[in-house]
Amino acid sequence: MWSSWQMSATNQPFELVQEPLQSLDEGDVLLEVAGCGVCHTDIGFWHDGIRTRKPLPLVLGHEVSGIVAEGPPDWKDKKVIVPAVLPCGECYLCHRGRANICRSQKMPGNDFDGGFASHMKVPHRFLCEIPESLLSPYSLAELSVIADAVSTPYQAVKRSGLEKGDLAVIIGVGGIGIYGAQLALVTGAKVVAIDVDANRLKGASDVGVHGVLDVRGKSPREVKATVREMCRDIGGPGECWKIFEMSGTKEGQELAYALIGYASTLSVVGFTMHKLELRLSNLMAFDARAIGTWGCRPDLYPEILDLVAAGKVQLSPFTETYPMSQINEVFSQMMEKRLNKRAVMIPDF
Repeated sequence: MWSSWQMSATNQPFELVQEPLQSLDEGDVLLEVAGCGVCHTDIGFWHDGIRTRKPLPLVLGHEVSGIVAEGPPDWKDKKVIVPAVLPCGECYLCHRGRANICRSQKMPGNDFDGGFASHMKVPHRFLCEIPESLLSPYSLAELSVIADAVSTPYQAVKRSGLEKGDLAVIIGVGGIGIYGAQLALVTGAKVVAIDVDANRLKGASDVGVHGVLDVRGKSPREVKATVREMCRDIGGPGECWKIFEMSGTKEGQELAYALIGYASTLSVVGFTMHKLELRLSNLMAFDARAIGTWGCRPDLYPEILDLVAAGKVQLSPFTETYPMSQINEVFSQMMEKRLNKRAVMIPDF
């Protein structure tokens, strides 16, 4: 039997459903779920009314790790991470190195049933096998957060061109942001973390960022002046700032745009439904650029696993596991902003 917690309507409790295991199509495997992280995107589907591509009822969850229970012999019993974006691998975008925005992509918990379940059926072509070396410091369930919370900021950092000696400004260091800060440090950049939560800023300090800034009660102009002072203190450059908006809030995006200066790069990583009023001429005047990022190309996942295995990106201090039967309580706590760590749901059917 296959057990899952299904979403049947916006803002309604998830419902436990038990059904016979699904038959596999060609190219699929049956994954026994080890863990599934809870993402801000899941909240968007469940609370904000963002439409899923597969009609409801639907099993959410796109940060998934597990063991292949059924499928081709060369995949059987392998421990894997399911990329949050599964491209076709054949189209123009895929061949142009932009597989993360493949127009035929499939996303767990959006295009098909995701990981808040005991099992899931998933295409095997782009599954990322986990080396045994990673299963000593981490549980298989913990590694599920790599599928989005780590991989998405990794692609953003890589695409920004961030390098040694640059200044990286990370706006929002809860959720994906704390991993983004660590990935920015890996490049050798000077890193400043911005947030409105003291606990999150402490977490950023603990991983070694060069400066933290609590922006509660500060105007964007004041924040920009303070960042300039911090930049001088830590030996960062006055230009070419790489700004990463990872809060997924209107205020965070407004601040990120206000921080743009000469030759800056703004990477929009967080998502919000709110609209902003901006003066696009700032991009022209500062010869700056703004780029978005969506998920992560599956071919980049092995690079991320290497960083985690080397201890350059820490997962455990920023994740917390819960029995999947507590999914409704966890979503409620996320809505009330009472969770300080990435929640990973573990099947307990």
